[in-house]
Amino acid sequence: ILGSRCTRNCRFCDVRCGKGETPDPEEPEKIALAAKKLGLAHVVVTCVTRDDLPDGGASQFAAVVRALRKHCPGAAVELLISDFQGNEAALDTVLESRPDVLGHNMETVKRLYPAVRPQAIYERSLEVLAYCKRQLPSVYTKTGFMAGLGESDAEIDVLMNDILQTGCDILTVSQYLQPSNNHAPLVRYVTPEQFEEYKRLALRKGFRHVVSTPLTRSSYLAADAFAEIRRQT
Repeated sequence: ILGSRCTRNCRFCDVRCGKGETPDPEEPEKIALAAKKLGLAHVVVTCVTRDDLPDGGASQFAAVVRALRKHCPGAAVELLISDFQGNEAALDTVLESRPDVLGHNMETVKRLYPAVRPQAIYERSLEVLAYCKRQLPSVYTKTGFMAGLGESDAEIDVLMNDILQTGCDILTVSQYLQPSNNHAPLVRYVTPEQFEEYKRLALRKGFRHVVSTPLTRSSYLAADAFAEIRRQT
């Protein structure tokens, strides 16, 4: 949602950066009707980052959730939000719409933030996850990060610990793939066996559900993750 241009310029991402478009007031209804027509049982809604909007686009997220509840009452709704620059009022707006799953991706380890996510702050992203869990304990929180950007396994271990301290329920781990020569360089391909080890490590630490494969992305098997974690509750 919220257009095709992002106001940030993360070095791992191939989404166009630039001046954001005016949010479409009809977008929530269009999305909900499309989900209804497709017969979706689990809807994942994501966005470009909109630092140019006073609430970062939070009200549009909430409107989409309300429209989905109206037109697809049996569907689970999962959101993948930006950090809203740490704006708690914006986060409250999203939480008040009562999504089933709320995701915000950490993307990489702390050391690499200045190079990979220069307009984001490691601690702020952690606090987004922690705040959402504190304010709405019933929501399942979710995050993900990429391997292959130059992080060490020791740094991944610290990242997992930091994420877990926020109360996060669901973790995804994936392989970074370099979109072009102008993006952050690919430092290593992680073996499938190592991804399995990351999964075992995360589960031992206490995450309730982990998906860790080279081609995992935020929405990969999202419905399965939601179903599994509900069975545990």
